[in-house]
Amino acid sequence: MNRPKLTVYLAAPRGFCAGVSRAIQIVELALERWGAPVYVRHEIVHNRTVVEALERKGAVFVDELDEVPDGAHVIFSAHGVPKSVPQEATARGLAWLDATCPLVNKVHREMERYHEDGRQVIMIGHAGHPEVIGTMGQLPAGAALLVETVGDVERLAVADPDGLGFVTQTTLSVDDTAEVVAALRRRFPAIAGPRREDICYATTNRQAAVKAIAAKADVVVVIGASNSSNSIRLIETARRTGARDALLVERTNQMDWARLDGCRALGISAGASAPDILVEEFIAACGERFALTIETVEVVREDVRFILPRALVA
Repeated sequence: MNRPKLTVYLAAPRGFCAGVSRAIQIVELALERWGAPVYVRHEIVHNRTVVEALERKGAVFVDELDEVPDGAHVIFSAHGVPKSVPQEATARGLAWLDATCPLVNKVHREMERYHEDGRQVIMIGHAGHPEVIGTMGQLPAGAALLVETVGDVERLAVADPDGLGFVTQTTLSVDDTAEVVAALRRRFPAIAGPRREDICYATTNRQAAVKAIAAKADVVVVIGASNSSNSIRLIETARRTGARDALLVERTNQMDWARLDGCRALGISAGASAPDILVEEFIAACGERFALTIETVEVVREDVRFILPRALVA
């Protein structure tokens, strides 16, 4: 049987970022040091394959600390948590580790600095996302306001237009966020902003790589979870950049292969919490249906590494 030809443009970078790798390693090292079970508040990263692999090693994922028994070890997810969470863990005498991405922690510290300077903080982010909940939770209730769109900025009511500062979620669309920041600066010229971009290097690089492959591809597939903000942003980026279709696939067995009917050029990327084994699995499935030519499209080479908590390396 003659398989139709398909050129695959493979985005680079893609998949795990340094913050995700660090968070997973923290859980694995904690299990090695303390043995199972080790409790993790919320998914350590937004990927079921990763979560299930850690569960098999003895990690137990919970929604809230009241599900963690006294005397247990608990880890906070890479997305960050409100200040009340480690305070509660300490009050209960739990041994806890914080796997929050260092770049998310950077945003937390920016929030605190603005608040200490007497500024009201505006956060650009998606309501209900764990990172946003954790970041807003660094300050007392009402000290920070959330906006998602330019329209939200136009409707914003603040007590002191000259006493504002803004931060952003780290996994937003680079292009959409630039529009919201521009709207904030138009309405509030005195607003303070971060010295460096809050959107993390991994989000920026993966969106740039998707732009590069979307310009060549009929269809773009992003391997990632439906609750992964950075993965959803890659789909939006692909559609905006010119791909006629773009879809999010968590596992290959969920793929609607009819979406590739007539496709001659396919772009493939993966969200920052998706392991590369899922990309390899998807490419293998493509190879069963098409005669593949694979080209890697690299826009930047990443070499970022984050240190581990002292409790695990001492």
